[in-house]
Amino acid sequence: MLGVTACSSASPNFKKLATVPKVDLNKYAGDWYEIARIDHWFQKGCVNSVATYNIRSNGEIEVINKCKVNTPNGKSKEATGRAWVVDKSSNSKLKVQFALSDIKLPFLAGDYWIIELDEDYKFVMVGEEKREYLWILSRTQIMPLEISRALVSKARKLGFPVEKLIYQGHKL
Repeated sequence: MLGVTACSSASPNFKKLATVPKVDLNKYAGDWYEIARIDHWFQKGCVNSVATYNIRSNGEIEVINKCKVNTPNGKSKEATGRAWVVDKSSNSKLKVQFALSDIKLPFLAGDYWIIELDEDYKFVMVGEEKREYLWILSRTQIMPLEISRALVSKARKLGFPVEKLIYQGHKL
């Protein structure tokens, strides 16, 4: 999911976080199902989360995050925002910004770094340099267990607190 974080520099305890070398935003557009995430207040209670990315004519990306609250049959929750590329040589570093209707002030723009991406755009892992946010997303609601495990292992090696992951389905 495209989350919201305040911009800040990386902790000196972490190595610089590498992103994928190239992202085709047209291939990236569409629906992504959340497989796992590090939970934060803006996604509290979310299950069956889906992020939809649409390329706008101005080059920005419309972001629509949807989920059910607490149970698969719970109340629907939706947040709409925008994203834009900050590293045009790779398209792998973006900023995202949401403004929720029940909160009058827009959030600061947050980092959205694509740190792993399947060559066929079937799965992706997204994080940011402080390692506070992490999403594992798939084009399908269920990801093969060996892929999920490999992504979690990579996230652990990169310094993400994978013990905080919330899984949408099976726990690894």
